[in-house]
Amino acid sequence: MLADAPLFADLAEGPAGARAFWLRAGDGVQLRVGHFPSEGGKGTVLLFPGRTEYIEKYGRTAADLAQRGYHTLTIDWRGQGLADRLLDDKLAGHVHHFDDYQKDVAAMLDAARDLDLPRPFHLLAHSMGGCIGLRAVLSGLPAASATFSAPMWGIAMSGPLRPAAWALSWSGAALGFGHVYTPGTRPSSYVNSEPFAGNLLTRDEEMWNYMRAQTEAQPELQLGGPSLRWLHQALSECRALAQRPSPTLPCLTLAGTAEAIVDADRIAERMDRWPGGAMEWIEGGQHECLMEDRATRTRLADRLVAHFGATTA
Repeated sequence: MLADAPLFADLAEGPAGARAFWLRAGDGVQLRVGHFPSEGGKGTVLLFPGRTEYIEKYGRTAADLAQRGYHTLTIDWRGQGLADRLLDDKLAGHVHHFDDYQKDVAAMLDAARDLDLPRPFHLLAHSMGGCIGLRAVLSGLPAASATFSAPMWGIAMSGPLRPAAWALSWSGAALGFGHVYTPGTRPSSYVNSEPFAGNLLTRDEEMWNYMRAQTEAQPELQLGGPSLRWLHQALSECRALAQRPSPTLPCLTLAGTAEAIVDADRIAERMDRWPGGAMEWIEGGQHECLMEDRATRTRLADRLVAHFGATTA
C-alpha cells in the first residue's frame, strides 16, 4: 500500500509532477520511493542509488531521462534518506544483512506495478546500488537492460589494508561493536564536511554545490560513515558476487579513470567477462559519473537511452 511521502521537489530540480510514497518492505521497514514522470512512454528506469544517497539527488538525472521519454523510479534504501534508520545514531550507515536490500528491491518493484509504470524496465545503479543491482539481476530482476555507474563490486583499499579491514569488521560485529563507525570515517555527511577542492566525488563544482545545498536544506537526508557491520556485510557480498558468472543481460558500465572509492580493477574484471557488455571509462572522471559537468551529463544521458533503445528495438 502506497501512501504520500514528502518530496523536496525544489531541491531535486526534477521533471514536473514528481511524487514520493511511503511503503513497507517485507520485514516492516519503512522505505520511500520517488517517481519522476515523463510525457513519453518508452519505459521506466529503476534507479538504484548508492550509500548515503536519497531520491532528490537524482532529480536532474531524472529530468534528463524524462526529456528522452523515460520515467524514473528511485528509492531511499533502508538506513538512509527518509527511510527508517536502523540505529539510534541516525548518521551511521548501517545494515543488518546485505540481503535485506533485496527486500527493498522487491518493495520497489511492487510500487512500480502499483503505479502502473510503463515497461520495459531498465536498471540504472550507482555505487552500492550497483552491488545491490547485480544481486537483483542474478536473482531475476525483470529489466530489459542494466547500466552501472561506478558499481561497488569491490571497495577501494590498499592491498595491506584489505586483511585488516576483514579482521576488524568481522571481529567488531562479532563482539557487539558492529554499530561503531569504520575507522577513518565519522558521523558527518561527506559533502557537508569536506571542501570541493580535493574531493573524491566530482570535478564539477556546480554539481557539488547542488548536492551540498540539498543536505544543508534538509539535514535529515544526511548520512555519515559506514558502521563496522555494514563494512563486513559489504565485503562479504562483494566476495560472494565475484564468484558468480556475469549474466547475459545487456549491460553498459560507466566509471571514471580517477575512481578512488570503489575498486576499479574489480569493475574491469567483471566487464571483461560480461557477455556483450560495454565498458566506458570517463577520462579524469571521479566516483559520481552522473554528477559531472552539463556536457558530460548530456552525453551520458544520450548514451544511456541509446543503450536502452538497443535492447528493446
